[in-house]
Amino acid sequence: MKPNFRWGYALFVLLMLAVLGFIAVGILSLFVGVDVESLGGNVALVPIEGIISGTDDSGFFETMTNSLDTVELIEKADKNPGIKAIILEINSPGGSAVASEEIANAVRKTNKTTVAWVREIGTSGAYWVASSADYVVANRVSVTGSIGVIGSYLEFPGLLERYNVTYQRLVSGKYKDLGSPYREMTQEEREIFQRALDGIRDYFAGEVAKNRNLNKKDMDKVANGLFYLGAEAKELGLVDELGGKDEAVRYIEKREGIKAEIVEYKKEKTLLDVLSDVMGRQSFFVGKGIGSSLFDRKAASSIGITA
Repeated sequence: MKPNFRWGYALFVLLMLAVLGFIAVGILSLFVGVDVESLGGNVALVPIEGIISGTDDSGFFETMTNSLDTVELIEKADKNPGIKAIILEINSPGGSAVASEEIANAVRKTNKTTVAWVREIGTSGAYWVASSADYVVANRVSVTGSIGVIGSYLEFPGLLERYNVTYQRLVSGKYKDLGSPYREMTQEEREIFQRALDGIRDYFAGEVAKNRNLNKKDMDKVANGLFYLGAEAKELGLVDELGGKDEAVRYIEKREGIKAEIVEYKKEKTLLDVLSDVMGRQSFFVGKGIGSSLFDRKAASSIGITA
């Protein structure tokens, strides 16, 4: 019994030390962080990476851009008299239509010169953001465009039937369970969803056309969901120049008549954020199995419309 007692006591001590350490890091994190407004430089670099979302609810291994944080950074750069221009460093496949529009609107409202720099990928909602800038630079082999909307999802009725599981439909409105993955979609419901997607696509395409000064004929040619390499995108009027950071900086220096000094505007992670992320990744392997991934409550209860 003594060895078991010693091991139990040791584990208890380690657990308490971990808890105390976590609390200490949390307190320290309140005093750690960089205020971007206090930094030098005259050109703000705002990164837009990974999935664009309106929340912080992302996977543990996904890079994500929170639209609220990004809008705040753009507004701070806009209000800073020392900042003469803003570069949006884009490496994103897009994401939420609402979140993408929020960032695009913030870019369009700023009084600074804005340049979108597409590195590897700037498609769908990320291209919506890029198009709102004064000037778009993209690598010749980057991927951009993909102007369209998707709302596809999985249905499980066949799987449920195979395992003799019945979906009991109890609703107080005819369309309340519209898009439920547990039953087949009716033709009427499919048409309802398609009208909604077409409406979002038309608005998306209209905003890009306005941002890029494209007529309806040219817009209809590119707003078909296809992606384009940077070189193709330039020919189609979606990109102004092929290149990278140097070209983006050169455009700003010529337009503003300044020697660019870049300062990165981004939300700094506190020590608590980093520690929480590490602990979360460890618990991910322990607590999340294949079954819970397949039947994730959030994924099963709604259809995500992304741009």
